[in-house]
Amino acid sequence: MQTQIAAGRVYDFSHAVGRSAASGTGFRMPVAVAIGVGTDAASYVISRGFEMIPNVHWSRTGVGTRVTKVIFGGISGEEELVTEFGKYGEDPGRFIWPAGIAVDSQGAVYVADEWLNRVSIFDGDGKFLQCWGTSGAEEGELDGPSGILIDANDDLYISDTRNHRVQKFTKDGVLMAAWGGLGSGEGQLDSPWGIASDSEGYIYVSDHMNHRVQKFTPEGEFVASFGSEGAGRGELGRPSGVAVDPDGDVYVCDWSNNRVQVFGPDGRFITTLRGDAYELSHWAKMTVATNPDAVRRRREVPNPQVEWRFDMPSDLVFDTANQRLLVADTQRQRIQIYNKLKDYAIPSRTI
Repeated sequence: MQTQIAAGRVYDFSHAVGRSAASGTGFRMPVAVAIGVGTDAASYVISRGFEMIPNVHWSRTGVGTRVTKVIFGGISGEEELVTEFGKYGEDPGRFIWPAGIAVDSQGAVYVADEWLNRVSIFDGDGKFLQCWGTSGAEEGELDGPSGILIDANDDLYISDTRNHRVQKFTKDGVLMAAWGGLGSGEGQLDSPWGIASDSEGYIYVSDHMNHRVQKFTPEGEFVASFGSEGAGRGELGRPSGVAVDPDGDVYVCDWSNNRVQVFGPDGRFITTLRGDAYELSHWAKMTVATNPDAVRRRREVPNPQVEWRFDMPSDLVFDTANQRLLVADTQRQRIQIYNKLKDYAIPSRTI
């Protein structure tokens, strides 16, 4: 369903941006996305490629691990790849397993690396500035940091995943607060992943293994919880990314259910987005056009709708300046974009 109407909201699929993992540019397993500063800002996408890490099993990291700075444009074909930065490695300015990304008010880009247990900071053009973070379980230490949120004061909230908590830092890495702890009770967490805030400053955390989203005050006091394990309406399966729009609507990457769930400000289920990329992205078209065999094989596919749908979406962000939702459709190597329309008129029906 390319235009979805539910509870007074209208989500209109716009276009997809990306190309196949076999190509040398574009996205390669995009796992996180962030919006830059300014009304005409570029966005930043973390790609995690493929490479064998010594002495461990095959991992989705290594070749292709980078941050892509991209302008998505308003329609397919307007996208522009601006630059790419960061490479695989342990040296400063490199990544092993980047997981979360955020941009501060000055345009600096922060990347959480859940393998190296550190945060790397770049300027908006990809110049490495600094990194900080220490592995461990003590307060101020990190074990598997994933989602990053930067508030209006440029303070950082980090989902400290394997420590089952949220930690708040200054942008230079000084600990300000911590909350959570392993469990399934109110305020407890089990492998928290995505993190976001609303216009009032409340913090939303995807409680991954508890199959829910929890809402907290900026100080970490529990406010509410919504979602439960399952595949039905309003149910979640290992939620990953979370985002909140200016209306207070909450968007959750329902990771293992291959969809995005939308909830109202009160936690009431609104609708489900399943992916609507009925047309190949501009970059993907260029890739396919160079291979006549690929064109023929695509015409043999019995059910092309499978390709339209999300496949383990990992992250999403609401682009307030353009009133649209950007979803990292990880296994499909692309970003799917939905406009949230305010002035949609339902067409009249004629008989």
